[in-house]
Amino acid sequence: MYPPPYHQTDDIQKMITVIQHYPFGMLVSVLNGKPLVTHIPIIYNETSGKLVAHIDKFNPQVETLKDGAEVTVVFKGPDAYISPSVYATAQLPTWNYIIVHITGTITLINDPEAAKETMIAMTEFLERPDHKFILEKENIKMQHFVNYIQAFDITITNWEGKFKLSQDKYEQDRKNAKQHLIKKSGDAATGFIEAMYKA
Repeated sequence: MYPPPYHQTDDIQKMITVIQHYPFGMLVSVLNGKPLVTHIPIIYNETSGKLVAHIDKFNPQVETLKDGAEVTVVFKGPDAYISPSVYATAQLPTWNYIIVHITGTITLINDPEAAKETMIAMTEFLERPDHKFILEKENIKMQHFVNYIQAFDITITNWEGKFKLSQDKYEQDRKNAKQHLIKKSGDAATGFIEAMYKA
């Protein structure tokens, strides 16, 4: 499996943390041998252990989203170019990143009331921690909008964590690369990146 083992993680909790912090996923499926990709918010349901999302019914990718169909979802965390100038020893340029690939099977949610519940749950999750907006089930706009989406969940069949964080470098170089990744990602990502570096 690529990348090398030291750039991979099988820590599912870490991968869930990536999904929770960076829920704007890339949904990938195939139609007639052609890959289709849509970028949409996708949340992890901690109760069911499934991914939940919805997509515009007029999106051509909907044709591939049949019950039982296999899809891949990519969640992208922080990434940054790492210049050799960052390291304490002589190195070559590289790119560090945190990526999660999920493979799973589709279950369509065709009942409008159930679809609304997924929209409410997604809004509640994305409004954390302040919850300045609450999506009510009786919201008139949602009553109309629900007719134009296809809600679905994804039963996860495979997890792949690809965390390239200079694990093959000397300890000081690894620390320097971490600080550079934090600097490039902004203060808000500091706690998340620190957690990803922990064994």
